[in-house]
Amino acid sequence: MNVENLKNKHREVIAFMESAGYSKYYTAGVRREINHILVEAGKKGWNSYGDVYRDYTERSNSAHSLHMKRVILGLIERFEVYGQYPNRQQQKHQIIQRSKYHLLSDKFKEVIDYYCFVEKERGIKDSTVYGYSSNAANFLFELQEKGISTLEMITEEAVLSVFVSPDGGLRRGYGYRKNISAVFKACISQNPDAFARILTFLPAIKASRKNIHYLLQEEISRIKQTLNDEHSSLSLRDKAIGVLAMNTGLRSCDIAGLKMDSIDWDNDLILISQQKTDVPMELPLTAIIGNAVYDYLTLERPNTDCEYIFVSHSKPYRRLKASSLTDISVKIMDAAETRKSKGDSRGFRIFRHHLATELLGNEVAQPIISRILGHISPDSLDTYLSADFHHLKKCALNIARFPVSEGVFENV
Repeated sequence: MNVENLKNKHREVIAFMESAGYSKYYTAGVRREINHILVEAGKKGWNSYGDVYRDYTERSNSAHSLHMKRVILGLIERFEVYGQYPNRQQQKHQIIQRSKYHLLSDKFKEVIDYYCFVEKERGIKDSTVYGYSSNAANFLFELQEKGISTLEMITEEAVLSVFVSPDGGLRRGYGYRKNISAVFKACISQNPDAFARILTFLPAIKASRKNIHYLLQEEISRIKQTLNDEHSSLSLRDKAIGVLAMNTGLRSCDIAGLKMDSIDWDNDLILISQQKTDVPMELPLTAIIGNAVYDYLTLERPNTDCEYIFVSHSKPYRRLKASSLTDISVKIMDAAETRKSKGDSRGFRIFRHHLATELLGNEVAQPIISRILGHISPDSLDTYLSADFHHLKKCALNIARFPVSEGVFENV
């Protein structure tokens, strides 16, 4: 567990809590927990905030105490990993996940430990490893509750009972199955026969497909016109953020995380390390992006030592959080007089969808689009194919040979 970032920046979150009116008791609890992590992480070999929480579960049976640890660790993790400052309304939504790891038998714990070791050796992100291992630990715990204590004792009937209720309905979905499958595949070298057999027991569950929101050409024109309009109600900061989202497809957390040294003006590059994947990425600093950011920096940005490019309009001029960018996206839509119907997506994700579908429609190779969007898996692009109307039209079947009732096309 690399604690350097927390060591360097933990004073910021404490100062924020003090200025935001958090109680002295709660603020002191966060400070104590940070100091505890900084001192003990190396000694105890923790690799993630999940490991910190599991250490507490092994030493305490107090539901209240463990709940408070989850709240505080979630707050610290959101700040350290995602750059999110405390938010009272989001306090209940902790990142630290519940895991039955501490309740597993030694044999089943070995499975989870081996998976974590293998994936961390591969460089997989801690949060991903913890999420998958948590699902696998819960799965093994359910089997353990049925009297199964070793891999060899696992039967198809027992596995199916975890996923399917007695009335035939699904108890667990595609994502849960996928995560467990990934864990067992990673462990297959440890016990090939047992894991290969268990993998055949996992039921086939169809992945649900999400409807992708996309921008119509008229909406794109309105938004671009608004971002270029000198007399629009948008600030230079909000215009620069909108131009970045429209032309790069960057996630809101990565736009909010841009620092002064993220832009290489001499070589016309934007340099970031993606917060979601930790993968470094270079993007071209085009004239339209560079001009918008430069105008904001030279004409509007407050005089502050904050290392982040985009800061609040009012003192003490803190960096913008990713959640703040949602409000900016809504402002852009309002100023452009578009996407005001109920159910319309108005967040920055739709700009990302727009870039992906536009590149697909312009015959850009999928591996290149994946690199532009910062995807690790090429399969991540599949979800955008349903909005690639340019190519979908080529798949349409000719209905000339099929009879059509008279009058069907009269009002078309």
